[in-house]
Amino acid sequence: MMIVRHAEHRDLDDIFILAGKSGVGLTSLPQNKEILLARIARTQKTLQGQAAPNEQGYLFVLEDTQLQRVVGVSAIEVAVGLTEPFYNFHVGKQVHASQALNVYKALNTLFLSNDHTGCSELCTLFLDPEYRKDQNGKLLSKIRFLFIAAFQQAFQNTLIAEMRGYSDENGRSPFWDALGYHFFNMDFSTADYLSGIGQKVFIAELMPRFPVYTDLLPLAAQQVIAQVHPQTVPASRVLESEGLRYQGYVDIFDAGPTLEAEVKNLRAVKESQTCAVKIVSSLPEATGRYLVANDRYHDYRAILIQHAADADNLSLTAEQAYALGVQAGQSIRMLPLDKMESK
Repeated sequence: MMIVRHAEHRDLDDIFILAGKSGVGLTSLPQNKEILLARIARTQKTLQGQAAPNEQGYLFVLEDTQLQRVVGVSAIEVAVGLTEPFYNFHVGKQVHASQALNVYKALNTLFLSNDHTGCSELCTLFLDPEYRKDQNGKLLSKIRFLFIAAFQQAFQNTLIAEMRGYSDENGRSPFWDALGYHFFNMDFSTADYLSGIGQKVFIAELMPRFPVYTDLLPLAAQQVIAQVHPQTVPASRVLESEGLRYQGYVDIFDAGPTLEAEVKNLRAVKESQTCAVKIVSSLPEATGRYLVANDRYHDYRAILIQHAADADNLSLTAEQAYALGVQAGQSIRMLPLDKMESK
């Protein structure tokens, strides 16, 4: 059985292996045990109420309970940019016009921005390639929305998610090569890694403070602005199905798009329901797939089930109830896996 739960210290080695498989571009999952251990410790401090607002974050793992192995991770940052500046580019326009010369030009620009300071952020989504099947990716990604729906008071009003931008099979980013490289004089993977392990001061020191006219960039760089990496397209579509949208902000390194939404408008917030557990020996014929969580803040557990619709009760097998840590009559939260199933 696949189960989502909070990351614990015993998961470090498995998460380190996953980090090695993630490749270039996932800055929040560096293959660095010290950094990863700090992420786990920060999760535990957040759950215990011992973390300041600027330090709060949740790291979830997807565990194959049969093998007792962590095969995926996803995370939520409670408020970005409160300790170190959170940078991205705002994609805008500047108009250059002259009536005397009968010239009017609207030019696309990139302007360094801190507009998302204080927002909550979805991040660090990675699933072992061997497990990219059976809806595991959707479970790992979407369960964060169900957690937010249950504990809205723990998060900010706006939620964002930075999508991995385009890079080729060798890890080269056309956008970085055309812009960032000229200011940093290092390759994309090095800058990406330094950002991922928290060494972000160099961004403020070296990035251009004035608008960048995108028409002056090579065509290859222009074409990847706000373009999602091919491997990240499924993850992007999942987030869009939950209510997040591109609003004109891109990553400063690879120009991947930032998606955002008001928490109150998320599908999970508006449509998730609580109901009582009913334990049965065999399940009735299923009508859809549902995310199910126990709504326990400190001991969060979530699974994906096939479910027959029932307004008052949710039928679970004894195995499923055990995985969630719930008993008959106790309350759980559920949400259709896909938006079309809720119609």
